Amino acid sequence: QVQLVESGGGSVQAGGSLRLSCAASGNTNRRNCKGWFRQAPGKGREWVAGIWNGGVGSYYVDSVKGRFTISQDNAKNTVHLQMNSLKPEDTAMYYCAAGPLTTACNYNTWGQGTQVTVSS
Repeated sequence: QVQLVESGGGSVQAGGSLRLSCAASGNTNRRNCKGWFRQAPGKGREWVAGIWNGGVGSYYVDSVKGRFTISQDNAKNTVHLQMNSLKPEDTAMYYCAAGPLTTACNYNTWGQGTQVTVSS
């Protein structure tokens, strides 16, 4: 069973940067994907970025393209989300997720979340 533990959240002013990390432990599928979701107060959970098969492919929601970068350290089984040029609208609880990759990413494991707060 895979377990995910996030770290790296915090408070920052608009224009600043944060780096989130998600350490995975346990058995993972050979073909797998990891991603980041976020949920702001009063809103639904939004997919932010995903990375497939250890970095073969990476994908982003339009609102973060050019500002966020997802990467994976395969040796440490850790995925990172580098967030630059942060905006107040990026404020949310950020969750790491993982799952098997078939024709799409089937996220089935979630971390506990880490809070990101961006002030104007």
